[in-house]
Amino acid sequence: MALPIVITLAVMAFAWPAGRISPRDVPVGIVGTGPASQRAVEGLTHEMPGAFDFHLYPDQQAVRSAIKNRDVYGAFAISGHGVTVLKATAAGPSVAQLLTDVGQQLADKATQQMAARQKAAEEKAAKEKAADTHSPAKAHKKAAAQQGAARLKAAPQKAAGADPSVKVPMKAVDVVPVAKDDPRGVVFSSSVFPLTICGIMIGAFVTMARGLARPRHRVLTLVVACAVAALGVYLVAQGFLGALPHNHVATWAILSLDLLSISATAAGLIRLLGPAGLGLSAALMVFVGNAFSGATSAPEMLPKGVDYVGQWLPPGAGASLLRDITYFDGNADAGHLAVLALWGVCGLTAVMFGHWVIRGARDTKTEAPASGESLPALPGSGTAVAVRRHAHAHARRQDGDG
Repeated sequence: MALPIVITLAVMAFAWPAGRISPRDVPVGIVGTGPASQRAVEGLTHEMPGAFDFHLYPDQQAVRSAIKNRDVYGAFAISGHGVTVLKATAAGPSVAQLLTDVGQQLADKATQQMAARQKAAEEKAAKEKAADTHSPAKAHKKAAAQQGAARLKAAPQKAAGADPSVKVPMKAVDVVPVAKDDPRGVVFSSSVFPLTICGIMIGAFVTMARGLARPRHRVLTLVVACAVAALGVYLVAQGFLGALPHNHVATWAILSLDLLSISATAAGLIRLLGPAGLGLSAALMVFVGNAFSGATSAPEMLPKGVDYVGQWLPPGAGASLLRDITYFDGNADAGHLAVLALWGVCGLTAVMFGHWVIRGARDTKTEAPASGESLPALPGSGTAVAVRRHAHAHARRQDGDG
């Protein structure tokens, strides 16, 4: 009965966040505080409530700096000449595509409004012409209306060039693009799941290997194995696929730390709980951490609460930190770095001193029956002599921990 329930929960853990991807308080910039920008904010807030967290910036240079510092995912610069979308595909291709689509919607809506104003002006001019009045005052109004209609008709032509149709252009500018060899960021996002699986495998192997009897040998093996495995991952992801093009040494170090935090946690849980620790680490890192990591989209695209859980686990924190290091020069990486370090330290501590906890539990179990035993009655005495066995008799057993 337990296995079908576990399989159902595992499928739900992966499918539910993927099926509920939608923008939730995505940090987005707005350039300027003019009427066009205010109308855009009001319209997006009304049509997509709770989707964006708007930040105002005075010009495009300021918003570009904010994007590179990871303060916002992108921005909208709206003027009478068109809509400019500033985005960062490296921060999340799905968010960048979302901003592009929204920018196109804003441009289409502005086009519709301009066309409606032009049509209204033309209809008003036609009605006045049909009246065929010789009144000087009305003739003056008629001429003014015709001039206004002519200006409205010429405005979109000036904005869109020689195109005679009424159209507000939209331009997308990628401030921080992804690698040319990985234009959709597929290689980057696909590397998170193998890292999680490999980390658990390293932790299980090091803990269960018979040749690693002493805790310090296990810790040293974990560190070396993670560093070597991370180098192999980097050589494939960058050397063969070109998906990690910047900050090579720092990227390799982050991959190593990510693997170490996962493998050390798995090894520590196995050391403390035995085989049950392997199942717990797999459930925690794969079915929760990997499913809630937001690596394929962005944390702000996941359901509320899931984004925070995912970023507090190594798969999510590792993916975000790797993105920050590779494309954003380490901006906004302190929190993710602290999460990985915390999991790694806790795991290595369990590996180093977990045998003390296990030995203490064995002492508790064996102390009571050992203290109550008595030796058989001596010949001729007729009475049994109670002799308390030494409490540390079991310490002579070989535990394998050195």
